[in-house]
Amino acid sequence: MPTLLRVFRRSLSYPWRASGSLLMAIACTLLVLVLPGVTQRFIDVVIGQRRADLLIPTAVIGISAILARQILFTLRTFFNNALEQRLIHDLRVQLYDKLQRLPVKWFDSNSSGEIMSRVADDVPSMDRVIVEGIDQALTAVLQFTVVVGYMLHQSWQLTLVTLAPIPFIALITAWYSKRSEPLWQESSEATSALNSLLHDNLSGIRQIKAYTVEPEALDRFEAASRKVGEKLMRVMKGQAIIWPGVSFLAESGIILMVGCGAWWTLHDKITPGTPIAFLVAWGFLFDPISRINPLSQLFLRGIVSAKRVFTILDTPDESNLTEGLRPDSFSGRVRFDDVSFSYSDGPTLRQVSLEAMPGQTIALVGPTGASKSTVLNLLTRFYEANSGSILLDDHPIGSLSKEWLRDNTGYVTQESFLFNTTLRHNLLLAGRNASDQEIWIALEAANAASFVRELPEGLDTIAGERGVRFSGGEKQRLSIARALLKNPPLLLLDEATSALDNNTERLVQEALDNLRADRTSFVIAHRLSTVRKADHIYVLEHGHVTEHGTHQELLAQGGLYSKLCEASLRE
Repeated sequence: MPTLLRVFRRSLSYPWRASGSLLMAIACTLLVLVLPGVTQRFIDVVIGQRRADLLIPTAVIGISAILARQILFTLRTFFNNALEQRLIHDLRVQLYDKLQRLPVKWFDSNSSGEIMSRVADDVPSMDRVIVEGIDQALTAVLQFTVVVGYMLHQSWQLTLVTLAPIPFIALITAWYSKRSEPLWQESSEATSALNSLLHDNLSGIRQIKAYTVEPEALDRFEAASRKVGEKLMRVMKGQAIIWPGVSFLAESGIILMVGCGAWWTLHDKITPGTPIAFLVAWGFLFDPISRINPLSQLFLRGIVSAKRVFTILDTPDESNLTEGLRPDSFSGRVRFDDVSFSYSDGPTLRQVSLEAMPGQTIALVGPTGASKSTVLNLLTRFYEANSGSILLDDHPIGSLSKEWLRDNTGYVTQESFLFNTTLRHNLLLAGRNASDQEIWIALEAANAASFVRELPEGLDTIAGERGVRFSGGEKQRLSIARALLKNPPLLLLDEATSALDNNTERLVQEALDNLRADRTSFVIAHRLSTVRKADHIYVLEHGHVTEHGTHQELLAQGGLYSKLCEASLRE
């Protein structure tokens, strides 16, 4: 119930629209009473008293009421659809804004497909509850109450007979609703798992084709799809049994009502028009009951979706995203003092100490799994150190605003990511107010201007999903140009020249040299050409700093660094 109340509170964002829809629904409900009243008048007055002069006026009243009801229904449908779309839009934007404020660690345990399912599927399902709650559920209760009041006014005895099946219907409905909610939860989770698998397979379609594992991928997708169907069928199986039973009880009430009405008419306890009016009113009385099936499905699915959406909205934001110190200047001095960190399954970094002076290039080298990238993740505060301290210009990194820290940091990764929009938009991520002239200067420094000029649409070229229209070296140089536009005092380069051919590496290396000038840089690389230019080199193994010094100093020690250099020369 708290979840449902929380959902309905969202309608308070648009009080006039919600109130207008509710008032029209009330008017439509009240007009329902005209039809049984007109029918009774035809039987008891026009026919019973042979008042032919009232035939046309009575018919006009009935038709006018029906016309007014349909006009109001049309307006109500328009208002409800407009309200629904506004609510869906608002919640989607709110949810996306929340996702951007969550810590990176949260995304490690939640797949992209599942998150997309919550934004694309759960949001409309949740907000549909509000619209249908106002348009259907509340009006159903009101219509039921108004019609029962009309019946009681006509004949309380016949009303009790008509309502006899209601308690049994209520018990069955309450029992089934409680039992089916976990079934809807399982169905929703299975759908999310299917979306997640589809997202992964589409993202990795080149790998699937390269290893010719299409049959295996199809089998996994078929199994996930089958599971969705099986979970949904468990819900549908219950509905196939329950709702025909509800209809049987409801429709049996017609026979009871007509039979008792006929008996009491024969004994002159009620007029002949009364059971006929009850028969007409019965349709309006049990219309709300006929909505129980679709409304219960909608509400149960909406509550499950709401819980999944609220789980994200209630997750704490990334701490210190905007709060914290914002120093006026940052020289680029960085110091780690006995820093330790663990993702979850055992220590990753163990008492790491290192220092970078302003303008220095620091190289981090070591075998795969030595936690080199973890050092960069701590510098960007994607993750927080478990112990020790990280100082930037003598400011504890935890005291700084993450927004300020990331504004002053450039990050070029091994797999450069380009959004599926224009090159200009991709580059302006780093310098929102940069002119085209500044963009071209950055592209020249990154050795990217030549191939961008050859593009028919130049800076307006669409990069394609994940930058698929460009080679690895071209994407890397575009990422370097983006970092140059940002012009940060602290630069992080994570395997920025790996997996490139020699000519491309030379172009990228020249761009990196331009990028590193006059700024503090942390470089992760396995190629000797990149590392030897560093001012200081730290060698990591199993999360420890095992050696540090200049290139020549480490070669002279004959340790792990020397062996890594020998391996690099043999490549």
